[in-house]
Amino acid sequence: MSTAIDIGTLIVSTPGTCGGRPRIEGSRISVQRIASWYKMGWNAEEIANRIGHLTLGQVYAALTYYHTNKDEIEAYLAAEQADYEHFYSIYGAGKQL
Repeated sequence: MSTAIDIGTLIVSTPGTCGGRPRIEGSRISVQRIASWYKMGWNAEEIANRIGHLTLGQVYAALTYYHTNKDEIEAYLAAEQADYEHFYSIYGAGKQL
């Protein structure tokens, strides 16, 4: 018989890891990253299968965090997109750094 897991322990934020952004405990996979894959059309099962070291429960915990704190995670995603666009405008496709 397995021991019940407190789902509140599956998502953590640590100042020195992933920029302090919420992530899956025991990994460097952020809720932001899970949310971006989800928004690309991947479902929880696909994410867990493609990222083999995550359990389905961990992925669902990240998605629950995303849906519960959507403004926070969407702000992270928007900042990431802005950074991408900024660097793309400077270096463009295929240009050397």
